[in-house]
Amino acid sequence: MSGHSQFKNIMYRKGAQDAKRAKVFAKIAREITVAAKIGRDDPSANPRLRAALALARENNMPKDNVERAIVKASGPDDGSNYDEVRYEGYGPGGVAIIVESLTDNRNRTASDIRSAFTKFGGSLGETGSVAFSFNRIGHLIYQKIPGGFTKALDFAIEAGADNVEEFDDMVEITTSLESFANVRDAFVSEFGDPIDSGLIWRPNTLIQCSPEIKVTLGKLIDILEDNDDVQKVFHNIDEE
Repeated sequence: MSGHSQFKNIMYRKGAQDAKRAKVFAKIAREITVAAKIGRDDPSANPRLRAALALARENNMPKDNVERAIVKASGPDDGSNYDEVRYEGYGPGGVAIIVESLTDNRNRTASDIRSAFTKFGGSLGETGSVAFSFNRIGHLIYQKIPGGFTKALDFAIEAGADNVEEFDDMVEITTSLESFANVRDAFVSEFGDPIDSGLIWRPNTLIQCSPEIKVTLGKLIDILEDNDDVQKVFHNIDEE
């Protein structure tokens, strides 16, 4: 994905998050609970929990919310056991879409997502039906790094990152799946929290679509992201 599209997507999503803060906090809390439940509640020994807590900080999530999410993982079973489910399909114009979810009711979530795809001229496929068109990688976005791009590039090489790209005053660092936690920890220690970070699905190639298709796709993504069970949505449309 080109740097311009990537950074534009990040800033758009951050703006949408600001407008729906309570829903964003609920999704982050769910990720914290799952991370703490499947690993340890000690962030230093649990990379996934460390990443979830970083996401909470990036979104200015209140400390009380974070602590409740961690306590919930070690407390009595309240029946809300979340499953990680990935949905894949094609949206309008043949756009490949990956939806990551944490759900306590697979049937409900699958029905909601299938309905959204159908409503906007898409179709939900089997797991793996579009994932081959993407790479699973880690990334970090910084708006400003002291020393600029050169400093970020030098530090990224030392930390074991795969690539660094720059757009305006923002820098994106990408890593392999295996090295993401170590690279992220190194950057946070040196430069503080990024404005966005995590594991993403990056398309191998982008497809061109008409303005009308882009509008329809935007509506589909809005519906998907508004679903309480959906954590992240990825696609391969060229937004330039």
